[in-house]
This record gives sequence, C-alpha cells and structure tokens, in this order.
Amino acid sequence: MSKIGFIGAGSMAEAMIAGLLKGKVYKPEEVIVANRSNSSRLEQLTKMYGIKTTHHKESLVKEASIIVLAMKPKDVQAGIDGIQGLIENQLIVSVLAGISFETITNILGKQTAIVRAMPNTSAAIGKSATAIAASKDVTRNQIENCKSLFEAIGICKLVEEEQLDAVTGLSGSGPAYIYYLVEAMEKAAVEVGLDSEVARELIVQTLVGASEMIAQSDKHPSQLRKEVTSPNGTTEAGITILQERGFEESLVSCIKRATERATELKIMFEDELITTDKK
Repeated sequence: MSKIGFIGAGSMAEAMIAGLLKGKVYKPEEVIVANRSNSSRLEQLTKMYGIKTTHHKESLVKEASIIVLAMKPKDVQAGIDGIQGLIENQLIVSVLAGISFETITNILGKQTAIVRAMPNTSAAIGKSATAIAASKDVTRNQIENCKSLFEAIGICKLVEEEQLDAVTGLSGSGPAYIYYLVEAMEKAAVEVGLDSEVARELIVQTLVGASEMIAQSDKHPSQLRKEVTSPNGTTEAGITILQERGFEESLVSCIKRATERATELKIMFEDELITTDKK
C-alpha cells in the first residue's frame, strides 16, 4: 500500500493532510506524521484525522513511498539526520522555503528524487496556489503524483527551481498583500460612514466576485478594469488617486523585494548549515 509520511507536524503539514483526506487522495491509514517530542500535537492530529503518528521518523521512512519534509527550514539538518541510510526509492517532497535541491542532497549524502514545493497558507481551506520544481532524478510519473498531492489543496504549477524565489515573492507571500488591501479598504469604508461588519462582507464578496470574473473570463484584467471604469465616473476618480500615489509601482516593487528577500534567506540558510556542519 502506498503511504505518505510527513516529518514535521506544523500548520502546512496539517493543511496538506486535510486536503489529501478530503480529496480522497489518501485514506487515514495511509498517512503518517512524525515529530521529535510534541506528543500533544500528534495526539491532536490523530484525533482529528484518524492518521498514524510517531516520534520515530525512521519507521515512517520505512513505510512511506513519499516523504514530505515539513519541519522548519532551520531544522532541516536535524530532521533528515538518521534517515539517510533508509532512503532508497522514496520521493522526497520539501515544503521548506529557501532549502535547495543541493542542500537536501548534501544532507542526505546521495542523489535521489526530490521535489520542492511552495504552497501558501490558503492550503488550509483547499485554495493554495502552489508551484513545484523537480530535481533531475524525479520521474514523470512522480511529478504527476506530486501534482495530484497539491491539487488536492488548490492549484499546482510546475516551474524550474530558480523560479521558486519569484513564486515565494508572488503567491507564497501573496495572501498577506491581499489581507493588507482588505485592511485598507475596511479602514476607508469606516471613514466614509459604513459599519465595519457590513464593510467586511461587501469587501470579501467584491474580492470573490472579481477573482471569479478573472478566472472565468477570457479578457485580460486590464480590459475588465476598463469595463468598470466609466469616463468621469466614481471608479475613474478612485483609480486616478491610485495612479497618482504609485499603486502599480508600489505593488511591483513589493513583489520584487519579497523575491530578493527569498533569495537572501536561501543564502543565509545554506551558510548556516555549512557553518553548523563544520563544527
């Protein structure tokens, strides 16, 4: 029986587990989760999902054909130590931001099939925008299997590893940009006289509706925007202020800076791992 094992029991692991079980990609008895010491967390996951949990990652690796690295990036060395000799034909799936194929391969001490994935926090409700990159040892069948994992919690796109920093800056951090937009819209709504709860519902539905329009229409977003913007109307008045305040330039700079920071953190993680390894 094909099983999937998670080393790490945090929020991303739980979001994936919930999506996989809900989408019937795996049965509860086919899912195993390991962490080092948090027994109450493992008991919670077992109670909620009926899955198997353990403190012994070695037993997990022996049972699972797919192993998901879901610990904190700084704990990747400790998370992998002890299982190197047990890795044979399993697919390694890493959801660790900033940890490269090369770093994982070096810790494992061998070439093996690795997929790096960058989901976002909307995985918790099955709406993640995920990108994956595959190492040269990953087969086409393994890529398809991996895509099905992440399609259970949203959408999944295949990219090159060097594009993952851009994905991090765009969709990985993207939910925060939207939440920030909603904060500003809600603040403005209250200032022009609306009740905050009413404003929140109107804003959320506006975002949902606009997203669905983009998803279902074959028109470019710029065309959809123009169709809402009547000459000398209210929308044009609002858009003019955004243009004057550099809205587009700010958002472009935001995503570029987040992408740069993803690259910086990747270098920092790798330097820390090299330093620790030399001690």
